[in-house]
Amino acid sequence: MFVTIVTQAIRFGAVFLYGSTGEIIIEKSGHLNLGIPGIMCIGAVGGCIGANMAVASGSKFLVILMGVLFAMIFGGLAGGLYGLFTITLRCNQNVTGLTLTTFGAGVLGFWGAKMGRTATTFYKASKFFTEPMFGQVGNDGFSTIFLSHGTLVYLGVIIAIIVAIILKKTRTGLSLTAIGENPAVADASGINVNKYKYVACILGAAISGIGGAFYLLDCTRGSLEYVIEALGWLSVSLVIFSLWKPNISIFGSFIFGLLYIMPNYITGITFATKELLKIIPYLVTALVLIIISFFRKRETQPPSALGLPYFREDR
Repeated sequence: MFVTIVTQAIRFGAVFLYGSTGEIIIEKSGHLNLGIPGIMCIGAVGGCIGANMAVASGSKFLVILMGVLFAMIFGGLAGGLYGLFTITLRCNQNVTGLTLTTFGAGVLGFWGAKMGRTATTFYKASKFFTEPMFGQVGNDGFSTIFLSHGTLVYLGVIIAIIVAIILKKTRTGLSLTAIGENPAVADASGINVNKYKYVACILGAAISGIGGAFYLLDCTRGSLEYVIEALGWLSVSLVIFSLWKPNISIFGSFIFGLLYIMPNYITGITFATKELLKIIPYLVTALVLIIISFFRKRETQPPSALGLPYFREDR
């Protein structure tokens, strides 16, 4: 039972890891994108379409590549739309994000209805995603927990590590962080603020889109009968839990995955109680917010300009 729970926690945690990593990139630019749940829905549509286009080839590499590529394209387009409204057209970030979430959920719902929402709609494509990356592994606990996952679980960890290194060790990452802290100063120092903001919004959304595709093509084995919005909100919460650090998100995603699936393994309780227990990750996030508010350390705080619009003409 222990091995099964831990394995499933890692698997579901990968969904949150993709969403939170993408949102961290966006928030580092000073933008609070509450459209991540909708972006993950749109990415799921793109991922399923891309993977299904390549499934006839029988090539695992091509199916996964097409699924990831289309998820990133669809998610990136949604991120570009968010950037257009909040950066160029100067719309309210919160309103735009919430509208994007509603739109994305509607797109997935409409498309799912057209596809029939059958449990095996994308089952053939999903087999390539659920197949262990390292092939058949042993039945021992270590192999099951760490080596039995599909390719996208490991890709999510790799992306999070790369993003963490870029944000902390490279000129590009430091420039992006500077924009999130004080865009006027960054602009005055010669950094193209709008360019960085657009790239962050598009790239972050593209990564989050993979999370939506991963959920449908791996966790639900190609079924369209499940919703993604709740997982998107948990991904946004994970950003706070991980203190805006992608490397911490790797461990945080496992904790969130564990808290999310744990009610399913508790016997002797009603379905309503199980659903109620799923709010625990949100409560944990609230607890983290309370704790960091007491310490007020700069490294535990969100970007100073998060959610604040910046227009060069107002400098």
